[in-house]
Parts: sequence; structure tokens; C-alpha cells
Amino acid sequence: MAADRHPPAPEAEVRTEDVRFYGRRKGKPLRAGRQALIEDRLPALAAPWPAEGEILDPRALFPRPTRAVWLEIGFGGGEHLAAQAAAHPDVGFVGGEAFQYGVAKLVAAVDEAGLDNVRVVADDIRPWLHHLPDACLERIFVLFPDPWPKTRHAKRRMIAPRRLDLFARLLADDGLLRVATDDPGYVRWTLMHVTAHPAFQWTARRADDWRQTPADHVRTRYETKALDAGRAPTYLDVRRRARGSCLEPVRKISGTTI
Repeated sequence: MAADRHPPAPEAEVRTEDVRFYGRRKGKPLRAGRQALIEDRLPALAAPWPAEGEILDPRALFPRPTRAVWLEIGFGGGEHLAAQAAAHPDVGFVGGEAFQYGVAKLVAAVDEAGLDNVRVVADDIRPWLHHLPDACLERIFVLFPDPWPKTRHAKRRMIAPRRLDLFARLLADDGLLRVATDDPGYVRWTLMHVTAHPAFQWTARRADDWRQTPADHVRTRYETKALDAGRAPTYLDVRRRARGSCLEPVRKISGTTI
């Protein structure tokens, strides 16, 4: 089979797929201290919004050289992103979140820890991603996204064929896409699409690989809610195949079910 190629999405695709936003942007009013942080600190942490047709090098967003750039889409309250940034000071972290309360929590955590390797897209990050160059990310995290369980809402899910095309373009060879969810339907949906995509390989070898928390994972508040409610999370690590390689047969893990 021919090697996979994933050029930047045409502008028409960006408009039709990634413009309408269905999540929340605002909830209850922020406390005065959090509002002050948003006003005083967020401008320095905010990643710029590129002009039409502009390509943005994510490494240039940080005040010092970074070994790699990791991206978290929909960081919620920022617990995972802030902890990973503190644990990996040589990595630049970009997080996208449209919900104002979550942005305020992350800004507070970054300010308290004195982190200089975090940049924030305080909006729907999907259109922003189309302005990034090829192979610029080492990791992408999609942790406990809205599962949109109704069939008619499936097109709203973060994991979708055209977005996997985009992730494949943005990830470096052997780059990691980690998807975590407590929704069994979203697990099946994700596996259906990533195992069918020629650029990705699911790394699981045994059931514990998706049932147990990855060693470098940091629990999020949404994950804690799921565990408290008795819902078991699933963690799917998917690797970006080397560019120029041919599609390998999809592996079957015998004796296990998802």
C-alpha cells in the first residue's frame, strides 16, 4: 500500500468541520481573584491566533528552547496539563479550552507553580490547529472528551476521521495520541477509527494496557468524577507510524473484549 500523506486541511474543510462550537464557554461568574488572574496573567500565557493562511511554529511560543511540544485538547480544569508541565520543564505545553472557569483554574495553577512552559488557547482550539506545521507535536492528549452519545451527534466528537488526518499530519513519527474516556461507546468509536487509519497503530498488547492508568498519567477532575460514580476509565495510546511506511495488518488481541 502506498505511504500515507496528510496535507493541511483545505480552508473549506476548516470552515465546515471546525467552526461551530457546541460546548460551554461560561458558567457561574468567576470569583474576583480568578477574574483578576484572567485579566492580568492570561494575556502573557495566551497563544496568538494566526492570521488567515499563516503557519505558526509552536516552539516559538515559549521564552526558551523546548525539546518538544505536547498538546492537550480540552484540558478541563488543567490538572493534567499543569502537572505534566511541572514534571517536564524541557517540553512546551499548549492547551486548548473554551470553558472560562477551566481556563481560570489552569492560569491559577501555572501562576502558583511559576511555570514558563505553558501556553493557552482560551477558545475552541480546532481551527487553530490547522495553522500548525507538519510533524510539530510529540504528543496529543484528548482526555475525557464529551462523548456525544446520541448517534445524531456523532459528528461532534473530537475523534473523527478527518481530525485523525489532521493529528497524523501534526504528530512527529512515533508521536503519541492518548485518548481517555469512561464511556464504552466512545472507546469502541475511537478504536474503530484509529485502527482503520493508515497513519496510526494502537500500542496495546494486553488488557491491562488499556484498563490500567498509564504510568505517566495525571488524574483529571472529570476522571475522578467517573471513578467516584463507579465508571472505569479506558486509556488508549496510539502511535503515529513512521512516514513512508506501509500500512501493517491490524492486530487482534485474542481473548479480550473492549
